[in-house]
Amino acid sequence: MHADGFTLDQKRTPCAENDIPDVINRFQHLDAEQSRTRKEQSFFVPVEEIRANDYDLTFNKYKEVERKVVEYDAPQTILARINDLQQQITDGLSSLQSLIK
Repeated sequence: MHADGFTLDQKRTPCAENDIPDVINRFQHLDAEQSRTRKEQSFFVPVEEIRANDYDLTFNKYKEVERKVVEYDAPQTILARINDLQQQITDGLSSLQSLIK
């Protein structure tokens, strides 16, 4: 569950985000939940696996984390972009200064 229909501050005022109806619906239709993977918000774990983990119900112990490989541009490319932006800023400042004079 991500939200219960109330803000997380001290006032706990109502908000639009509310996962409770979804949780209730999933609980009432457990047969449809069997095919969910461990990458989703909720899933089933075999009791043998829970026993093997000494009944530890920590969600992250059973959730499958999908890691994405992030590829960055070469430092030379990034520096070239920064230089281009810096030149644009300098040109813009020059044109503003000429308008002011």
